[in-house]
Order: sequence, then structure tokens, then C-alpha cells
Amino acid sequence: MAAPPPRPGFPARIDLGSGAKPPVGAAVRPPPPPASASGPGAAAPLPSQSRDPIPARARMVQLLAAEGIRDAQVLGAMGAVDRHHFVDGALVPQAYEDTALPIGLGQTISKPSVVARMAELLMQGGLRGEGGRLGRVLDIGTGCGYQALVLGQLASEVYSIERLRELHEKARANLRPLRVANVHLILGDGMAGFAKGAPYAGIIAAAGGEAVPEAWIEQLAYGGRIVAPIVHGPSQQALVVVDKSRQGIQQTILETVNFVPLKSGIA
Repeated sequence: MAAPPPRPGFPARIDLGSGAKPPVGAAVRPPPPPASASGPGAAAPLPSQSRDPIPARARMVQLLAAEGIRDAQVLGAMGAVDRHHFVDGALVPQAYEDTALPIGLGQTISKPSVVARMAELLMQGGLRGEGGRLGRVLDIGTGCGYQALVLGQLASEVYSIERLRELHEKARANLRPLRVANVHLILGDGMAGFAKGAPYAGIIAAAGGEAVPEAWIEQLAYGGRIVAPIVHGPSQQALVVVDKSRQGIQQTILETVNFVPLKSGIA
């Protein structure tokens, strides 16, 4: 197998263009319009750094495209959210590197490539409405709120649930200044889903259990898709896609991943 292309280097200090961190209210910018071609297999043009006031973020999106993310809406969403707004100050220089970063309580903000990969899988199988946007999405494991905000660029509505009260409050603090009307944060048991918002066009999880909980499958709309990690072999997790139709449930095991364990209850 050919070696992957070398990852471009990132500066010791994050390149925010002007050299200063943008105001909190600027953490989301409108994503660029999708490519003229349409459909899950349509290639997206490499974003131009001149469009993005944060060159490090533009390089991150270019790397995602080079590594196989083809959905123009997903690339646009990744380029529309300030990842550095969701990490602690000491970690800001690493915000646009393709790495997971600690957010406290033994949890992490997922790698950009993982967020983009899972979002693209959801877009390929979830129910879409006008303009190609996903319908209502359930996000299991809010963490710091970054993935929920990315999903908010792709879906008409996002319900994001977190079981750890401290992280839930951190996500609320991160998102409150942005006034994002279509992202709703919930403190609750993610294993039970969120029945009040069902049925969902798509469900995505940032924690892995022994199997996909039955509650998620029940709350998924016909024609919808779940993208989540599950335990697959000794001390291993794999990404799984679950598609629900009136004919039944189809589950597809994909690549190896590494997420925190899925747990029940509120802490």
C-alpha cells in the first residue's frame, strides 16, 4: 500500500491571519456554496486559503480534501467553524492539526479527519431535505460542542446530548455567544437517546459501546442512518454504519477507530 501523502507542517503559533484571535461572535462563518456537481460521490474543489481569514484552518480543510473527504458541504462546514474556539488557550497552536486534544474529565475533542469522515458518512445515508441539508440529527456525546456546531452547518436541527454535567456546561459556554438557533444542548443519558426529538434523519456518536443501543435504532427514522463506533474485537473499536428501512436494519463495519467508552447515566 502506498504511503499516505506527508502532512503539511503547522506553525508553532496558530496563523489566524491578523495574528489575533477573532472575537467570540465570529466563530462561525457561512460555508461556501457546494460544488456544481452533486451527489455523495461528487468531488469538492480544494478550498482556497485566500477565502479563509484563518490560513491554518484553510490548510486543515485542504488536507481533509486531499485525504479523501469529497462532500463539498462537509468541507464547507469544517471550514466554517473555529476549532480553536473549543480548546483551552494553551492548545490553540494545535487547534487545526489533525489530532485529538484533551477537553477535561478524560474526554477529547475528536480529530478533524474523524469528525469530517463521520459527517460525510451521515450525509451519504441520512435523510436530506431542501438544499441537500440533513433533517433533524441526534449527536451523542456533546463534549466541548465542536462536532455539534459542525453538524449544525449540515442539518436543519441538531439535538446534542452529554452525560457529564461539567462538559455540558462547557459546551453551553462555548456556544452561547454564537447564538446558533438550530443546535440544542441537552444534559442526559446518551445511551437512551432523546425520544422527544425523534424520529431522527441521522444519529452520530462520539463514544463506543458493545453494540448500537436499541433506543437509537428505535428513534431513527426510516431511511435514516446511524454512524457510531462499537467494540470490535479485543480492545478494539470499529466505525459502524446502521441504515434503517422498512425492510429491516443493515449494519456495515468500517475502519478501526478509537473513542471513549459509551456509558450510561448522568455524572
